[in-house]
Amino acid sequence: MPPNPPQTPLRRLSQGSLFRLSRSSAYPNAPHGLGFLEPALAELIDEAEALQTNVEGLRSLGDALGTFNESFASWLYVMNMNALTTDWPQAPTEGSFILAARRAEEDARAALEAIRAAQAAARRPPTPPEPTTSLERSELPTETTIGPSSSSAPSVTAKSGTKAGAGAVKKKASAKPKMTAKEKRERGLEMERLLSALPLEFRGNDPNLRRHMETVVEKFLDHPDEAFSIVAFVKPPDLNQARVNKCLIALVNRKIVRKDNSTGSVLYHWNGLPP
Repeated sequence: MPPNPPQTPLRRLSQGSLFRLSRSSAYPNAPHGLGFLEPALAELIDEAEALQTNVEGLRSLGDALGTFNESFASWLYVMNMNALTTDWPQAPTEGSFILAARRAEEDARAALEAIRAAQAAARRPPTPPEPTTSLERSELPTETTIGPSSSSAPSVTAKSGTKAGAGAVKKKASAKPKMTAKEKRERGLEMERLLSALPLEFRGNDPNLRRHMETVVEKFLDHPDEAFSIVAFVKPPDLNQARVNKCLIALVNRKIVRKDNSTGSVLYHWNGLPP
């Protein structure tokens, strides 16, 4: 015969039951029966409504994020397809990087040559002053009456002195004539009009580059009918060949200067600002 299964006695009712709590003397103003649960249940209902409102707000936020994600993904896809199907001719290529490195090497070489030229000029001894072509009073031949040969000598000397003086005057006359105030004002307006047609870096962003461009343009304006090579503009150490080349490239791109290499050497002709 199997043993009887263990039996656990029934648990007694808690002494703090709702009925006993409602009848407790500690809360004399407590409502009768289950009436004290009404305010607690009302507060529970308010909290449940607030929870429902928050859940609906989260749902709306999720819907908005889903719409944004879809739109943003579509935009990214369009940008990717545009990048794959559109050619960018202005984007740098391998040749652009090679050309930039070559230009950097040329600039460094030109700067080194300018430094060496400046050092050589500093070490060079000063040149003696050139002899003047004018004759001193003591060197003029004196007039004598010994014979015909002696009378012819002063005339020859005078003629030679006259020729020398004419040569000196001619040399001074070949210098650059001074400009009047009106011509300077017109030249300044023309210079501003030319610089306004060039890129921004030549219009005051870099004062040194603007000064270099003005020097190059001044030479063209002084001799507009002549053709110059790049060496004619070089004035080391400030205006080296690389900087002159940069200024001439900008002028050629704006068609202000025409580049001609038909003679075997590169020459630059002045065209002026196109209308």
